[in-house]
Amino acid sequence: MLREKKISLLGGTGDLGTGLASRFIKEGYKVFIGSRTLKKAKKIEKTFRSSVEGMLNQDAAYYGDIVFLTVPFVHQRRVVEECKNELKGKLFIDTTVPLHPKKAGTVHLPKEGSAAQISQAILGDEVSVVSAFQNVSAELLKSQEQIHCDVLVCGNKKDSRQIVIDLIDSIGMKGWHAGMLANSAAVEAITSVLISINKHHSIFHSGIKVTGLKTKN
Repeated sequence: MLREKKISLLGGTGDLGTGLASRFIKEGYKVFIGSRTLKKAKKIEKTFRSSVEGMLNQDAAYYGDIVFLTVPFVHQRRVVEECKNELKGKLFIDTTVPLHPKKAGTVHLPKEGSAAQISQAILGDEVSVVSAFQNVSAELLKSQEQIHCDVLVCGNKKDSRQIVIDLIDSIGMKGWHAGMLANSAAVEAITSVLISINKHHSIFHSGIKVTGLKTKN
């Protein structure tokens, strides 16, 4: 059963981490909140009534069955390298967006192609890296509002993508197969597009929605 899987959130004390934690807790998942400092992790643990345990990032990576990375791009490489041994054989979901600190509304992709590809290169073939959740507002995840935007899921293994899609569906959202991990470059770039839309049209929490017609057999 999917809900028997333990969820770990590396760098989970930030807005995205706590937002995802609240959604998973609501659906009955056991959640581990990881942080660089134990004090910060335990502080977040106290804000949740149950089903959450705060710990260091490496411990969270070890105890989780499915592990999320929810840190800013500037910390991505360090956290992944620190937790490399604990992540062997696991499903790793990278939510990183490579935003430029001074120009968040302009696409800024790394030379490796995408943030998710950086994680896969560090972790190697022993870890299945999947990219997801870059285009969903962290504030919206933290709220009690129903989320109507979709989640694009990229990864080199279809089975791994499907697990993530099932996980997304279980918290009341819609996930879509979006192809190989290299396609994460396009998905990560969409975040800058959404930031520009928010700015120029004075709206909050813009997202994406996939539409279309079923093909006929």
